[in-house]
Amino acid sequence: MTDAAARLSEIPIWQGVIAHQPLPGGLSNESYKVTDDTGDYVVRFSRDFPFHHVWRSREVIAARAAHAAGFAPEVVHAAPGVMVSRFLTARMYQAEDMRADASRIAVFMRDFHGSMARHLTGAGHVFWVFHVIRDYCVTLREAGNRMSAELPRYRAVADALEAVQPPLPLIVGHHDLLPANFLDDGTRLWLIDFEYCQFGTTMFDLANATSNSDFTREEAEAFLAAYFGHTPDAALLQAHDAMAVASLLREAMWSMVSEHHLDAPGVDYVAYSDEVAARYELALAAYQRRYGTI
Repeated sequence: MTDAAARLSEIPIWQGVIAHQPLPGGLSNESYKVTDDTGDYVVRFSRDFPFHHVWRSREVIAARAAHAAGFAPEVVHAAPGVMVSRFLTARMYQAEDMRADASRIAVFMRDFHGSMARHLTGAGHVFWVFHVIRDYCVTLREAGNRMSAELPRYRAVADALEAVQPPLPLIVGHHDLLPANFLDDGTRLWLIDFEYCQFGTTMFDLANATSNSDFTREEAEAFLAAYFGHTPDAALLQAHDAMAVASLLREAMWSMVSEHHLDAPGVDYVAYSDEVAARYELALAAYQRRYGTI
């Protein structure tokens, strides 16, 4: 019996003989599709990542809230290090799907933001990307990361991007809107992967979705208009553009921190750090051409 098969067999919910297969994707967790006599499930093996502000007990609470609100599959079992959800027969989105379906996604996200707080339980926690970036600066400096010389500049840029954020309502956001976290079953959309789902403002989710899916500025403007119900003004557009840059910086720094703490099979964190850092520099340059040098 393989290690994965042994760990899966220890989960005490199965009925009859089980079959399993690994699920692709993910830079930090290990997931499997498991089938037993009652149906298909997704098993996610993970652990707490304090260096990334991730605690799995919070993720389970958020995933259960998202199911109660009608946005996510049911969590049928959770224990330290493992969460089991119902498997959805659905198509995983790619970046081009996000752009093609932008208006539908904007309405979906508006509904998500408007519903989640009514279902979340336990202590409230906050995701604020600029705090994350500042904390990553400390973590990377203490680790002697290869990019340590850039940390003062990263922090200064983050401070400038934070300064143009307008006051917005506090909502429960997903905060990890990669295309692959959207599923379409042919009738409706679903969200998965709630490890960063906490209170925040709408703008990070909106900019995270557009930056992760390579929206043009015109596409992003239309996306904001669909979400807010009106054409965004200049201040709102700048806030979005700034948050999109911050989203890429945070993702690059996430990978830099992961270089010291994670070792997922087949993942080259150094290469991913460099890839996203290059995208961040391009986005920052475009932002500065439009709004002035930071």
